Amino acid sequence: MTPPPSIDDLPDLRIGSGQDCHRLESGYRLILGGVPIEFEMGLVGHSDADVLLHAITDALLGAAGLGDIGEMFPNTEERWKGADSRDLLAAAYQEVQKSGWQIVNLDCTISAERPKLASYKPLIRESVARTLDINEQQVNIKAKTGERVGPVGRQEAMMADAVVLLTRSKPPSM
Repeated sequence: MTPPPSIDDLPDLRIGSGQDCHRLESGYRLILGGVPIEFEMGLVGHSDADVLLHAITDALLGAAGLGDIGEMFPNTEERWKGADSRDLLAAAYQEVQKSGWQIVNLDCTISAERPKLASYKPLIRESVARTLDINEQQVNIKAKTGERVGPVGRQEAMMADAVVLLTRSKPPSM
């Protein structure tokens, strides 16, 4: 049996995936990708419950081998209560960059029965790109319904998925 290749012999690319789900309730604001969305319900969570930015944060951290959002920003810590998820994402990406990685591209899907998100997608794309200080062309945002099936389809929750491709930018800082 041959030994596995050295990490130095592998391509300088990493893929990460992230997923998040929050329940919908009246009395909360709906924020997706850092963009306030007019809707009669919002997402419930310890921070601002931005499912899209949470999924992106997990994808980035996973690709860089830095754990997950719950490890970096535990919901048991009061300092993260009501936190703006753009700040969490920016801080996580700083750690990814310190580890020597940068984003090649990011592909995201928001699953929500309502509201219809087509008109918000360009705003969300721009907000995500601005938060990460990358080109909008590196970000893709898709929106899907639940086809009235499951918690998303019954308008009990919203979900988001994100996939990111990272490339080595420089040797890791020690």
